[in-house]
Amino acid sequence: LEGHNGSVYSVAFSADGQRLASGAGDRTVKIWDPASGQCFQTLEGHNGSVYSVAFSPDGQRLASGAVDDTVKIWDPASGQCLQTLEGHNGSVYSVAFSADGQRLASGAGDDTVKIWDPASGQCLQTLEGHRGSVSSVAFSADGQRLASGAVDRTVKIWDPASGQCLQTLEGHTGSVSSVAFSLDGQRFASGAGDDTVKIWDPASGQCLQTLESHNGSVSSVAFSPDGQRLASGADDDTVKIWDPASGQCLQTLEGHKGLVYSVTFSADGQRLASGAGDDTVKIWDPASGQCLQTLEGHRGSVHSVAFSPDGQRFASGAVDDTVKIWDPASGQCLQTLEGHNGSVSSVAFSADGQRLASGAVDCTVKIWDPASGQCLQT
Repeated sequence: LEGHNGSVYSVAFSADGQRLASGAGDRTVKIWDPASGQCFQTLEGHNGSVYSVAFSPDGQRLASGAVDDTVKIWDPASGQCLQTLEGHNGSVYSVAFSADGQRLASGAGDDTVKIWDPASGQCLQTLEGHRGSVSSVAFSADGQRLASGAVDRTVKIWDPASGQCLQTLEGHTGSVSSVAFSLDGQRFASGAGDDTVKIWDPASGQCLQTLESHNGSVSSVAFSPDGQRLASGADDDTVKIWDPASGQCLQTLEGHKGLVYSVTFSADGQRLASGAGDDTVKIWDPASGQCLQTLEGHRGSVHSVAFSPDGQRFASGAVDDTVKIWDPASGQCLQTLEGHNGSVSSVAFSADGQRLASGAVDCTVKIWDPASGQCLQT
């Protein structure tokens, strides 16, 4: 999928797999049809690179985080920016919806994690404890735990309701750039600047596996929905697919001509998306390793990608300050959400898909109506 005019930092499928979003260095998020490669939307509004994109579980919303310190919530269908969430004093590197779509988390360059109400745009919690920029945030499937990875080489597990830090996981010898829970919450993965992926027991804090094979920093990790596979994207321009139980590398996906910033599985596990520094998003068959689509449209690196829960939409956040909403089947860009004044580092859909959040370098989080493209909150 081609169309971005900058590195693609993040990609995400909608839950139904029908849409793919990509965020890039061209300040835009693009929404694609992953089947045809058509770009449905180019979401413009960020004033900097879009680092992260995420669909709400129902696919009705897309969130993007950017260099403009904001998160934007988009309607991926219309491309309208619904919300711009402001409060961070640094670039927003990661955004994530809780499974019920009632909460949105953002991690930023101000060393904090914020928890938002994506409907009202209100900040509910500010989690402090990291001694460096927070690169990645992820909710457990039941919403009872929130994980954050940071430049201080640690992963923290939080109670998002109380704001209490439950565990601090230490072991990486480089900045932690990505964190992910397995669907059952029994395992937790982290990717770091030490070129490794670690598998943890989030309850005890024990490290179960250290996966070594990448020849560069690991920027993104994602479990397949059934937990049987783990994908990692790295600075060696490749995506690797692992068996998290044995630690065996099953596939090495090659094709990007730039650092791979973000990887994500569709809800059915049949597709894998990756966003990279070559300004493109690629859709893969994780079983065969075949590249199905290349989504182009962003004018900058795509830092974050997210599928809507139904898989019909895909959001991407990029360095071009925009969030784009895509039809992942066709590759068409459906919406370009504009409004951020910096790179969008993270995007996430709400559980019902009615809202999309984006976080950016402009210190704001925006809540969007992904159908209309309207910004509902900043």
